[in-house]
Amino acid sequence: MVFTIATPAAHFSCFSAANETLPSSPRFRPPKLPLFWPWQKVKVGPMNVSPMGFGTWAWGNQLLWGYNEAMDTELQRTFNLAIENGINLFDTADSYGTGRLIGQSEKLLGKFIRDFQGQKQVRDNIVIATKFAAYPWRLTPGQFVNACKSSLERMQIEQIGIGQLHWSTANYAPPQELALWDGLVAMYEKGLVRAVGVSNYGPKQLVKIHDYLKARGVPLCSAQVQFSLLSMGEDQMEIKNICDSLGIRLISYSPLGLGMLTGKYTPSNLPRGPRGLLFSQIIPGLEPLLNSLREIAQRRRKTMSQIAKLRNLHVARVVNVLSALLDFALHWLVTPGLGILVNSRVAINWCICKGTIPIPGVKTVKQAEENLGALGWRLSSDELLQLEYSAQESPRRMIQNIFQTR
Repeated sequence: MVFTIATPAAHFSCFSAANETLPSSPRFRPPKLPLFWPWQKVKVGPMNVSPMGFGTWAWGNQLLWGYNEAMDTELQRTFNLAIENGINLFDTADSYGTGRLIGQSEKLLGKFIRDFQGQKQVRDNIVIATKFAAYPWRLTPGQFVNACKSSLERMQIEQIGIGQLHWSTANYAPPQELALWDGLVAMYEKGLVRAVGVSNYGPKQLVKIHDYLKARGVPLCSAQVQFSLLSMGEDQMEIKNICDSLGIRLISYSPLGLGMLTGKYTPSNLPRGPRGLLFSQIIPGLEPLLNSLREIAQRRRKTMSQIAKLRNLHVARVVNVLSALLDFALHWLVTPGLGILVNSRVAINWCICKGTIPIPGVKTVKQAEENLGALGWRLSSDELLQLEYSAQESPRRMIQNIFQTR
């Protein structure tokens, strides 16, 4: 049996854990429940965004993610599903795509927004966070501003939500760094972006750019770094603490460790391409963490199944309310059609509980459905400690981005 629970801006299906037909009341309808409540929106600079966004690194990337243009229809459906369920933050970059497809991610994102058939208000509330590459030929503030204008043209939009410097050049071209910072200031002052952010900045450099921009009247609204149960070393936690103290929102990319935390892969079942080599070095030691993810998932599913039995009591005329609430919870904690809480939802929820905005990548409707289940609930303090302890037992961690500065 399927319940359809709709909001003015969203609709989604909630699957029950039982096959019985529920009694209905002619004078009562189940409540309209959103995936997450309005007060759970997260403030990023002047914007309110969903507690989780979606990343689009795979859109156009043939080398790592096997993209081909035949996938575009599925990507459109994936985008629509996200929007219909309250996700309004999408992360991209002008360098996403390979070969002739450089910039394809931005092009597709812009097209999907234009083609979205839902309410205009929903479309207007979409926040695009795109990153501008610190290419060696971008040597002046004007060239960096032109990069922003090119992104606007590819997406065919008037303003970008968050314009981000993709990486720092401090380690290899310090003079270029100041020009890029001035480029961020210029695109903000020109109104090309609503806010500015950085990506792959280490703790020291993050403080420097924050102070530099602040002196010019430009707030630094976000810092994007690799952050997950596989990437929570000293530098990452120091970055998190700095962000908290300076009012910068931390956006965590690769919250699933490129897919290693989903539980999909094993030492004998590795992805093709460059990821397979990395996975072969890390996955053999991940069993403690993967076991904890599975244990928490199964424990939470068991609890929800026990609560669901309350529906059999049919207490007065509130049964429809209870059923709708329980089916809502079961849908977002339980994988549709499979009956299990997927590892990814627990791993992403850990990032949310740490106060970050995770941006897992999505290529399919199934992936989006799984990731959406990370919203609307929170891990307990004991569960957080269990996961972090298990992560510490892993002999290998994710390799940090080579562009992340100290």
